[in-house]
Amino acid sequence: MNIGTSTLLSFLLVLLLSMTTGCTRSSDDPAAGSAVTDTGGSASGDFGPPQGEPIKAVLTSPPDVPPPLNRSHPAKVIVELEVRELEKEISEGVTYTFWTFGGTVPGSFIRIRQGDTVEFHLLNHPDSKMPHNIDLHGVTGPGGGASSTFTAPGHRSQFTFKALNQGLFVYHCATAPVGMHVANGMYGLILVEPPEGLTPVDHEYYVMQGDFYTVGKYREKGLQSFDMQKAIDENPTYVLFNGSEGALVGDKALQAKTGETVRLYVGNGGPNLVSSFHVIGEIFDKVWFEGGTRFQENVQTTLIPSGGAAIAEFRLEVPGSYILVDHSIFRAFNKGALAMLKADGPENKLIYSGKEVDADYLGDKAGSLTAVSEAVMARAQGRLTKEQQISAGKAQYTGTCSVCHQGNGQGLPGVFPPLAKSDFLMANKRRAIETVLNGLSGAVTVNGKQYNSVMPPMSQLTDDEVANILTYAMSSWGNQGAAVSKEEVTQVRATTKRAEGAAE
Repeated sequence: MNIGTSTLLSFLLVLLLSMTTGCTRSSDDPAAGSAVTDTGGSASGDFGPPQGEPIKAVLTSPPDVPPPLNRSHPAKVIVELEVRELEKEISEGVTYTFWTFGGTVPGSFIRIRQGDTVEFHLLNHPDSKMPHNIDLHGVTGPGGGASSTFTAPGHRSQFTFKALNQGLFVYHCATAPVGMHVANGMYGLILVEPPEGLTPVDHEYYVMQGDFYTVGKYREKGLQSFDMQKAIDENPTYVLFNGSEGALVGDKALQAKTGETVRLYVGNGGPNLVSSFHVIGEIFDKVWFEGGTRFQENVQTTLIPSGGAAIAEFRLEVPGSYILVDHSIFRAFNKGALAMLKADGPENKLIYSGKEVDADYLGDKAGSLTAVSEAVMARAQGRLTKEQQISAGKAQYTGTCSVCHQGNGQGLPGVFPPLAKSDFLMANKRRAIETVLNGLSGAVTVNGKQYNSVMPPMSQLTDDEVANILTYAMSSWGNQGAAVSKEEVTQVRATTKRAEGAAE
């Protein structure tokens, strides 16, 4: 072998070794994203037979999470999960028949340890009208358990699996038509802890997104049924956290204190949409993307696929209300994908000195919608009063109109015209209704002053919402007008040409 050939071979050998070394990260390398040396996949997840007496799993309803297992050995864990078909509220004054695991959407949170042997019992309540089963993404085996758990109403099924892979996994119903079962709320999360457990945090919460398809439009009152065509077209009426609009706001908001760490187990049941999960005002210190064993650091927004999950951790530095959204932002403010985490504690002006304003982010979700429910009930009973409309309209105005026209109806000088003592608003009731439904663009004169701005069409509002908001506006701030009825709005909507971009 000549010198040139030997040198070339040596160079190639060194290059190959350096490439191999460069592709291998040690367990303490932050870029490796895990404190675990090597998770090894399912081949290393069998830690032998279960030890000790069987354990009945603690299941929790969202947003609660079962406590850490603090167990150093694999066990036989018995999980019992009941399917219930229940009519529940999906939005204020709107009900829907959900199909549930454990009576909630999402279903009960399941927490086990890698290497556990799980004896799974699926019960289908006798009142159910449909057969159901369960596909757990944390199961190694065909169908994830679906073929072993097809369960008729009033029956129960059982199968056993070993949890070989650690991570956060979705489970869902897989009975045909699968999409309909999932769209009706049949999904949840199962956490398979690593053998050494997870790092302790101050709070753990369970949040899961889902898209829902109703025959009626967004916030249309009464019992709504499933719309198969909307689901096929992937055009949801609602996109929600934990199964209902407002499930995690107000008195139901998640709670923490400054200086505490929060871990969110976030799932996406779908059935169709990918979630762009974001917490307004926080940066995730760590995100275990797709529910796996490696984490990314300093993340603003994380994608969660339909049928996928993520774990997000962060520390709260300053007090306030932190808003959880799907950052496909129309879903947050126009379809319901919005939740809240309230942090109490002393202010830290060095980190954040601004004044918190929830209304810009929350709209009508910042306050109580009790008056809306009362108005809906009164209308159904044929006894709706103008005063009830005004109360409901005030709550709805807060989330729809107050950012531009202000809470006191004064508008913004030179930008948005006032509604208070407004000659333009009060001159023509039909024109007022048309303006809300179809929007208004161009110059108008209000109280002797000219304004030239754009009001977008608000025809996504239901007829009773338009009626309540206008009744409130035309009866407040010095205005003295008659009530606007739902029937009047219905008539105007049916007889006016939709503006381009207006909702049908």
